Amino acid sequence: MGIFGIPQISTGDILRGNISKGTPLGKAAKSLMDQGRLVSDDLVNEMVADRLAQPDTQRGYILDGFPRTLNQAEWLDTHLNVSKTTLPVVAISIVVSYDHLLRRITGRRISAAGRIYNVYSNPPAVPGICDVDGSSLVQRPDDSEEVFRERMKTFEAQTAPVIEHYHQQSRFQEVDGDQPVEQVTAAITDALKRLRQSTQTLSR
Repeated sequence: MGIFGIPQISTGDILRGNISKGTPLGKAAKSLMDQGRLVSDDLVNEMVADRLAQPDTQRGYILDGFPRTLNQAEWLDTHLNVSKTTLPVVAISIVVSYDHLLRRITGRRISAAGRIYNVYSNPPAVPGICDVDGSSLVQRPDDSEEVFRERMKTFEAQTAPVIEHYHQQSRFQEVDGDQPVEQVTAAITDALKRLRQSTQTLSR
């Protein structure tokens, strides 16, 4: 379970799960993700719908990396309306400067067991080696600087309109992601409280 005792649903994790299993979707997704491009909205929406139908989402959930496009945001609005969910949908954008984000992404290294390090901010004791199990640390293909630049172009073209979509509905807050982790966490909690009050007011 994620923060607040509800599941954190990451479309990136779902896609990578398919890639590791070698499913048809995973094979198609791998080529796109390695280029920093997005998988089609229809495929992502279908995966999200299946995940939201699972019992552990009844009390709420956090969508991580979704919706990324305006089509996905509009699909989510429609899906939740049809399913008659009473859960409010609010959006929080964690804003990080370009240089800091570049270091976070390109510096990320992962062990065989999935432990995450960063060569800049959280390096292992021995470069390239996991402190816990001694396995070699690897960089995901989609964490390269070239792919990062493509992701930023994609964000400006496709994700920025999602911010405006939720902003117009008074369901959007920004959080400064360049702060220490504890302060970012506190800022997210405060933003959620403000958004909850706002959505409760709008629903009256």
